[in-house]
Amino acid sequence: MWEVTRRSLKIAGEHGLWRIVNWMHTRLYRLTRGKIGHRAAGLASLLLTTTGRRSGARRTVALTYVPDGGDYVVVASNGGADRDPAWWLNLQARPDAVVQVGASRVPVVAYAADPDERHRLWPLLAASNPFYTRYQVLTPRPIPVVVLRPRTRT
Repeated sequence: MWEVTRRSLKIAGEHGLWRIVNWMHTRLYRLTRGKIGHRAAGLASLLLTTTGRRSGARRTVALTYVPDGGDYVVVASNGGADRDPAWWLNLQARPDAVVQVGASRVPVVAYAADPDERHRLWPLLAASNPFYTRYQVLTPRPIPVVVLRPRTRT
């Protein structure tokens, strides 16, 4: 069995190969309106489009998610790396974004789950993707749990 180590995950999580995989995943997801890519390796995925905090350019990344009521919950794990992923830094600067779930595109507002909400959501996230627990062990930073709330909800 493959042993997960801090070094292997940092290499995997930040390796240029992930940019290619994400580009392909995003492209197929968009072209097929989520028929290919919404469920990948047993995980539900969405496309998150943020606005670059420095460039102002639109950036899209495929992320696994867990639904919570009408919200979408994602994890800013960055593969267990010691720094937050760019998409989370972008959302901290500009929390308005768009998610595509299957064929539906939904405007959302992002926020970091507060400690009580994180405590409630973490077991659901870890059950959906066991790598999250491994990632948290590999990095000293607390991994943010990010709630993407549709703008139409109050």
